[in-house]
Amino acid sequence: MTVAVLRALLLRLSTRPDVGRALERSAWTRPFVRRFVAGTTPDDALTALATLNARGCAGAVTYLGENVSTPAAAAQAADVYVHLLDEIDRRRLRVVPSLKLTHLGLDLGEDLCVANVVRVLERAAAMATLVWIDMESSVYTDRTLDIYARLRARFPNVACVVQAYLRRTPADAERLVALGATVRLCKGAYREPPAVALPRKADVDAAYGRLAERFLAADAQARGVYVGFATHDTRLHRHVAAAARRRGAGGDRWEMQMLHGIRPDLHRAVAATATLRVLVPFGEDWWGYFLRRLAERPANLLFLLRNVARGRARI
Repeated sequence: MTVAVLRALLLRLSTRPDVGRALERSAWTRPFVRRFVAGTTPDDALTALATLNARGCAGAVTYLGENVSTPAAAAQAADVYVHLLDEIDRRRLRVVPSLKLTHLGLDLGEDLCVANVVRVLERAAAMATLVWIDMESSVYTDRTLDIYARLRARFPNVACVVQAYLRRTPADAERLVALGATVRLCKGAYREPPAVALPRKADVDAAYGRLAERFLAADAQARGVYVGFATHDTRLHRHVAAAARRRGAGGDRWEMQMLHGIRPDLHRAVAATATLRVLVPFGEDWWGYFLRRLAERPANLLFLLRNVARGRARI
């Protein structure tokens, strides 16, 4: 099976939460799931984030969930983020929230969603803390960027995300540069057709490098652009660092970002040269997130299968 076929299979399975519930019940696979997802409660995530802070890493936290179907569920997600901010403030953690608009009600109406996001932004603004708005599948890209632009006029502490694999992203990057945005650049992990997203890893990596150069350009810096480079690829780490030096972008204009449980062996080296922020997810709705992480690096699946095999061997 090729990597491309395996990745497509994992992304297809990411829409099957029933499979995830079975894995969560299994004593063989639960420890591996916890490698990527801190737990199901806010305290699980905050404990992991405190450990990361103690090791010199900044943090971000996301409450896993997408596409809620009721206003009550959207309001509950906003409640959780406000609670997280209260605890971040009380515990004096270097942590920012990172949320999905469909988790806060975008499918139910833009005004309802914005009202929930504003609650989070207002609490974060009182703490001088950023709030990242994550990017979801391409069907939400326009609405996400429009909401970001709408909110940024009132909340300078709001940040957004763009995905290097989308063919449209260079044009979106120009819009964000003009806004002086705070932006996270990631590769992209949703299943998209080739007409929408670059299918070859080499092309995605090249696009990522070009977008990094654009966000670090002199005119972007003059507009106040701040960028978080989200990648676990050491070649791209080196590319970003070299581009920042070449373009005179100081450490106050960019940071590196990584995901909880992926390449923790790199944390010390990356944190020695740049601000490193590690995103810690938690929540019961973890399956889609978990499968997309496996799809990003299929070697993780082999690790999972080895753990399962060892567990069966001990029976």
